[in-house]
Amino acid sequence: MATVLMCRRLPRLSRVTAFSTTAKRKAERGSSKSKKEKQDKPGAAKTGTESGATIQLLKPQDYRVLYNPAAYAKGRAGSQQHVDRDSSQALGDTFTGPGTLQAPQILPAASSRALPPVRSALPKPKSSTLLEQSLLYRELCKEEAEEENQELHNSKEDPRMFQKGRPEYRSLSCDSAEPAQSLPAEEGDSILQSVAGCEGSPGALRDCFLKLSRLPAERRAALLSHPGFSALCHRALTAIRLFSTPDLIHILKACVPLAVPASHPLLNACEAEFCRRAWDMSLEQLLLVADCWRCLERSVPSYLGILFSFANLHWRDLTLPQFVQLLYIIGEGRRSPADLAQKVESTILKHLDAFTLEELGAICLGLFKSLSGISDHVMRRIADRVSLQMEDMSTYALVNVLKMLRYTRMDHLPLMRELGRVIPARIPATNIQGIMHITLTYSSLHFFDEDVLAAVATSLPSKVSYCRSKDAAKFLWSFGCLDYEPPNEEEFYSSLIKQLHAKLHEFCKFPEHLLTALLGLAFVKRFPEELIDFALREEFVQKTRGSKYELNKDLFTLGRSVEIECPTYRGSRLPPQLCQEFTEMASSFAEREIYVRPEILEATSLLQSMLGGPEYVKNHMILPHTRSSDLEVRLAADGHPIPFNFKDPVATKKLKGMGVSLTDDLMSQLIQGRAHSQSPTEVGNEARIPGQEAGDAAGTPCLDGAFPAGATSQAEPKPGRWQPREVRLALQVSNRNHFCYGSRRLLGLHCLKRRQLRRLGYVVVEIPFWEWFPLLKRTRSEKLSYLHYKVFCPALPTRAG
Repeated sequence: MATVLMCRRLPRLSRVTAFSTTAKRKAERGSSKSKKEKQDKPGAAKTGTESGATIQLLKPQDYRVLYNPAAYAKGRAGSQQHVDRDSSQALGDTFTGPGTLQAPQILPAASSRALPPVRSALPKPKSSTLLEQSLLYRELCKEEAEEENQELHNSKEDPRMFQKGRPEYRSLSCDSAEPAQSLPAEEGDSILQSVAGCEGSPGALRDCFLKLSRLPAERRAALLSHPGFSALCHRALTAIRLFSTPDLIHILKACVPLAVPASHPLLNACEAEFCRRAWDMSLEQLLLVADCWRCLERSVPSYLGILFSFANLHWRDLTLPQFVQLLYIIGEGRRSPADLAQKVESTILKHLDAFTLEELGAICLGLFKSLSGISDHVMRRIADRVSLQMEDMSTYALVNVLKMLRYTRMDHLPLMRELGRVIPARIPATNIQGIMHITLTYSSLHFFDEDVLAAVATSLPSKVSYCRSKDAAKFLWSFGCLDYEPPNEEEFYSSLIKQLHAKLHEFCKFPEHLLTALLGLAFVKRFPEELIDFALREEFVQKTRGSKYELNKDLFTLGRSVEIECPTYRGSRLPPQLCQEFTEMASSFAEREIYVRPEILEATSLLQSMLGGPEYVKNHMILPHTRSSDLEVRLAADGHPIPFNFKDPVATKKLKGMGVSLTDDLMSQLIQGRAHSQSPTEVGNEARIPGQEAGDAAGTPCLDGAFPAGATSQAEPKPGRWQPREVRLALQVSNRNHFCYGSRRLLGLHCLKRRQLRRLGYVVVEIPFWEWFPLLKRTRSEKLSYLHYKVFCPALPTRAG
């Protein structure tokens, strides 16, 4: 029904790419593509046989997704956890309404390929704009949502599922479920009337709160506006210091089912009093109070600071459940006490075999939410255990482990292979945020598994209406990063692009998500021009300047790619001065960090010797926006090299006197690599995956650049400007970070680069790391022979034509 309604309200979108082109591409890939991809996978994976719980779907209400990881199916459990709805957001994204951007008339992407010229595809907006229609669609979805079942979400309850595994958590946590013995609704009035006759004794006030918390839910909801309840709260507030600590905790716990607002004066007084008494309380009491604050959704940084200091002083007394509960509180508080880091690691190792699988998931989620660093050794030990017991682990707990795995950039082949075996069968019963995090793990770790990605692509279209802008962006980025177009590619991409249109109002607040999505699409040669026109408008570019992320690189990669690959595009473009600024920034960084890498320097020096001097080879970025270097060589029709590099400071200065000692240690790093060697602080916020993964190598920031609009670099061809039969070679000295893990499958950015080089007339010559790096320790004549073959391959004239 959702699909029919969407299609009815939004006009169809025409295409430039003919259907015959799509058929041709599918025919070309055919069975050979499937066979090749399976060979490229670092671990063969078979689909697991365990089936999970089912979920009921509903169109989304708005950006405040009600998040319930319990909808993630448990590995062997056939039952589904049904929990109350909650409007809090686990990931912190809240919708605050559309911005002030003006947008062209919406043309939702029925097809995701390059669109017709914007002059014809984007008529002047009349009464309806992209933003207005996006908002209209959101409101219609809200109305229809009331008539259908829902996909359950609850960010507060399910991260606490680990508490069901041990009875000790009952004294450490606040159970917000319905009371076992509810009081009749009519008793509420008598309880409130008794407040008037009560002399304000602490025990009587406590009993009133406890009794009111046991009323039926519908009766409790009406209490907040009752004068009697206000009087009760006022009496408790004035007597706050007369309560014993256990009584004060009982009152705070009662406030949870009573849904007392986080800003209520009574809670203000309770927080101040608990901070005053904290050093006289037990760790068990401190953790219980912290859990109550979490359930009440109240931010209490001062209280948490005291709790963490107390725990630090009494660390040796922490029991296993107290430790797990503490990490849960640390994660929910989104702060990581630096002085606890080493103690946390040693305690994880101490209890590693005793933790339940759900507790391991809770630990990883706490570390992930608080951006806590963890050593490779500890993460590998956790992954070792999970890989052996994955089938017994709930999907929600497993996803939490995956979050930490990608945060630490950990390459754990046994876990990823087991994941590829277990997770495809669970995908249909997993909610959309869980699927997103699974998919993002594969792209973040550059790990290609066709079975998993195909399962995601198959399930996604029917659930796409639940995607936040962030989710849709991450799906598009992940598939583009891994250069994978699934068997249902048209349905997959068109449904996600349609969702981008529906969520357009969110991009005013989260511009990074739109750029993430459009770059992922560009990697697989898909350019929805209406969205691109929106992203390159001056108003939106200004929005990116206000983002907490550095988006200049992504903006320029997108803008320059559109210039090269969409010749009929007539929409917005980046201003020339901005393009020049990014080009200079990219070139400056490349001179410091990229051009001087040992494998590139060695190839440059040998090519100069072989061809006749520095003027015959240029070490530069032909396409600065693709963030990696090229060794350019030009050949005449008779095969002789042509001198052309007369102004290159790299050729004339950098290479003189710059020797590189190829030690055993350096060769080991070059050939074997240090997979994903970034530290957690270098990885940064999770939302900026595009900037982190598209760089030239792990551990180095991505940069961008391109030529000013209307101008070209020295190497960029213009029609009629190249010499007749001149062949321009773009030699690619690649490294392992340009490819999927353990394979020879190029990542999306580097596929885009090679595609654009060919479109500009270059002949791309691969010098892959698996061939070149082992040669670095061989004789000079062997290296020269290899490069001679690469440059003067007899097939070059044919390929140049």
